[in-house]
Amino acid sequence: MQYALVNNVRTEPFKGASGICGGCGKKVIAKCGNIKLHHWAHTSTDKCDSWWENETEWHREWKSHFPVETREVTFHDPVINEYHRADVHNKNGITIEFQNSALTVEELTSRNAFYNKIVWVVNGIKFKGFEIIENIPDPISMELRDYDFNDSVHLSFTRKSEARYRMVEMLSRQSKELRHIELCAFHYSFLWKYNHKAWYTSTKPVFIDFGGKYLYWLRCRIQERHDYMYLKKVSKASFLGKYSK
Repeated sequence: MQYALVNNVRTEPFKGASGICGGCGKKVIAKCGNIKLHHWAHTSTDKCDSWWENETEWHREWKSHFPVETREVTFHDPVINEYHRADVHNKNGITIEFQNSALTVEELTSRNAFYNKIVWVVNGIKFKGFEIIENIPDPISMELRDYDFNDSVHLSFTRKSEARYRMVEMLSRQSKELRHIELCAFHYSFLWKYNHKAWYTSTKPVFIDFGGKYLYWLRCRIQERHDYMYLKKVSKASFLGKYSK
């Protein structure tokens, strides 16, 4: 935890300090060593928040862009009598969670349901087998409403009118009926060999952070034969402009 109550004031850890957890109300002590991030730790072995993960510099850097009062906002889950700390809960009632480790589908589903209005930012720097391939046409373009996108190294298409057939014609962007379709500067195809399947199932927005000035919003195009996953590039500045208020 980055914050605890010291004399009833939300305070960052400092050497030799003790305080009270803003959620469960139990005693916490400041951990201010030279290796790990300075943080507050419970003195008991009881778990205050089962969704807790070790906080990294990546978490702290992201949280620093949000007002202090919106960081580590605690909620009580009456069903399991447990406290959950949202990384950020903004003034519009939206929770922003910064996730460094993989989640199971069950945990992601329960967290989405608990917070309801939630946005995920996932640390993609350590993803294995992830490759952004190429720009693609806008998947929601009305010009492509009669076609399905297909997963391949280079994007191909099939006609929706042929969806009921076993054998269908595969169309490339160079096909006569599609060659006029332009590529979009901020939509991308990708390959993820060792994908974290939970993120594919999320009903809430998932943004992947590979470092730099941009995030990649994991999007799904609902289709006749099979859905198509793609990325939409979003600047971090616009993301923060929308969610940090």
